[in-house]
Amino acid sequence: MQGSTSVRILTWLATVVATAGASPLSAQLGSRPAEEWALTLESGRRMEALEIEEVVAQIGLQPGELVADIGAGTGIFSVPLARAVSPGGRVLSVEVDAGFLPLIASKARQANLENIQPVLGQFGDPRLPRGDVDVAFMHDVLHHIEQRAAYVRRLASYLKPGGRIVVVDYDMNVPGVPHSNQPEMLISPDQVTGWMRAAGLTLTRRVEMFDDKFFVIYTKGS
Repeated sequence: MQGSTSVRILTWLATVVATAGASPLSAQLGSRPAEEWALTLESGRRMEALEIEEVVAQIGLQPGELVADIGAGTGIFSVPLARAVSPGGRVLSVEVDAGFLPLIASKARQANLENIQPVLGQFGDPRLPRGDVDVAFMHDVLHHIEQRAAYVRRLASYLKPGGRIVVVDYDMNVPGVPHSNQPEMLISPDQVTGWMRAAGLTLTRRVEMFDDKFFVIYTKGS
């Protein structure tokens, strides 16, 4: 999940279960509660591979901004995102698995942060409580959403003009990336750019950080 497979996978695998029945993706969801997944997904080697602080730094967040951490898992990105937008900023940590919400809240308390708000999303819609989001962040999430183009359009509707969507995800063009034996779970930078363009966003930056992932930032027009 995170690292070689993202902690955010769990949230969006549920989308496949709900909309596609028993699919190759649904088998990965399993029946383990969020607390058990957290022990596995936050193992040291996986956490190191994420380069969390550098990823957050590359986004260029400013104090006072509103960030949506889509598929936040246990909140491992939510904490540095919240610090980056302090003072005055806020992070909406979105999950469709309600079991992760108390884990996010606990991580925020441990970090002495009061600007992280857990949000229970729905399949196909993050259900953000505000429509003036500055940055929507998706780390190893998008390739696990079945209706990707529709989801991007819905997510874009919560952005303010000039708002950004940040995508870090596995590149199907790289041999041996996770899920290579499941082509329905592979995406390319060009595909993402197409979905974003259809939702009114333009590619404004590529960040070169990973050998097997692409890191791209899109901006919504006015």
